[in-house]
Amino acid sequence: MKIALAQINTLIGDLTGNRDRILAAYQRGVAAGADLVVTPELAITGYPPRDLLLRRVFVEQNLRILNELAAVTGRTGLVVGFVGRHETRPGREATNSVALLSEGKIQAIRHKMLLPTYDVFDEDRYFEPAADNSPVEFRGRKLGLTICEDIWNDEDFWRERRYRRNPCRDLAQAGADLMVNCSASPWHLGKTRTRQDMVSSMAAHIGRPIVYCNLVGGNDELVFDGQSLAFDAAGRLVARGAAFAEDFIMVDLEQANPITFQEPCEEEQVYQALVLGLRDYLHKCGFRAAVLGLSGGIDSALTACLAVAALGRENVRGVSLPSQFSSQGSLDDARALAENLGIKYHVIPIQPPFESVKSQLRELFAGRPEDVTEENIQARLRGVILMALSNKFGELLLTTGNKSESAVGYCTLYGDMCGGLAVISDVPKQMVYRLARWINREREIIPQASLTKPPSAELRPNQKDQDSLPPYEVLDEILERYVVQGQTVAEILAAGFAEADVRRVVRLIDLSEYKRRQAAPGLKVTSKAFGMGRRLPIAQRFREI
Repeated sequence: MKIALAQINTLIGDLTGNRDRILAAYQRGVAAGADLVVTPELAITGYPPRDLLLRRVFVEQNLRILNELAAVTGRTGLVVGFVGRHETRPGREATNSVALLSEGKIQAIRHKMLLPTYDVFDEDRYFEPAADNSPVEFRGRKLGLTICEDIWNDEDFWRERRYRRNPCRDLAQAGADLMVNCSASPWHLGKTRTRQDMVSSMAAHIGRPIVYCNLVGGNDELVFDGQSLAFDAAGRLVARGAAFAEDFIMVDLEQANPITFQEPCEEEQVYQALVLGLRDYLHKCGFRAAVLGLSGGIDSALTACLAVAALGRENVRGVSLPSQFSSQGSLDDARALAENLGIKYHVIPIQPPFESVKSQLRELFAGRPEDVTEENIQARLRGVILMALSNKFGELLLTTGNKSESAVGYCTLYGDMCGGLAVISDVPKQMVYRLARWINREREIIPQASLTKPPSAELRPNQKDQDSLPPYEVLDEILERYVVQGQTVAEILAAGFAEADVRRVVRLIDLSEYKRRQAAPGLKVTSKAFGMGRRLPIAQRFREI
């Protein structure tokens, strides 16, 4: 059987646009002689549609699109993801479904059985799970139609499983001789290898070929990497889709030979994910250009490089906003970066408005020393100016804070947190440096001084981040253990970290939740990001004793 995996980039809610993308892929498959064309999970609606699923008209229109697609199919089959209607009660009103279309009809419908409700997933909020599944006969084959999570519960691969059932094993036992999986599996560091090993293990376990079509593209915080897969019955990789790009993969399961795959370095993968997520967020929200502040530091430099890669240099505006505390080196580095990237560049000093604001507050603040209040005024003035540029020119403001800063609250509400997208908010500081060196691997784009000088907000004389924080290599490791791995304070201390560092960092992480709740959405590239996948109350007093 010749199968085409249509690794497409869908837009949530763009039902007619997604229909056209699916139809174009189907027609390409027909022209290429495919027996079956497979699309990603919820290809008609885009993934994840979230509370759009609670609008009945949304579900009705997606069903109308399904029927339109069925009507234009011929002998070549089309497997398409859509939102089904669950008619019986009790239960939720919708199902996460796939349909096999051919000969102008809906030949079969199957529903997702395993509904992920953890981290960024919330499917049990919306969908009624399938009680059972059975093979579908097509072209002399018995297809096991599954959806994303249905393939992620192999007892041979996972030491601990979330679900009791293994839909793929059950389908194989029921006579399915080919597994088809429609997926919308978001990417994070480590996912590429885990996913490939897991699907390979499943194919070998059940002794059936598996074709796996994954979504590609950025949707809000999530980045979907594509990298669709096909394995033979022995679990050997026979086809693979492009990473972080649309692709059309033809595989003949009767004649396919095993292939090898060399995973790129982590820096390249994170870079590609961030570029795709940034580009899609802007374009899918109706923007074409971006503006950001350039401090001369490493974070804004990295963000500017990503913006140029995603949008083109002509669509990026960099702004230096120096105060009396800004070093000449930082000003030089910001200008050099802008020149290296070829972007629009402006210098707008903030000292005049800063002095004006201080003058307005002098009487009220009389007798009180300058402190973080004056530092925050500077950051907020920068936010006011950048937002003015964003409004005037219709350019989305990008924030430039990294995950380490966000974790411990080293950011200013309504200041450097102003913006529409927090591009590197899930990138720890150490990875920021790694990405910068990777970008500079062939020639210097980010000035070397930005990589070597001590990080500083430059909001008071001789300020350095490490004045009040442990070194970033220590901070990032504590952050990884506490937030990502979920270790306790006692476990982190047992790993050899200084108690003062651990307790300070953990305290700052806990206290800064109110800031993160008000931050711009950020692109998720680690297994646990701040945002939709980490839901902690703000008004709470639990502390580890």
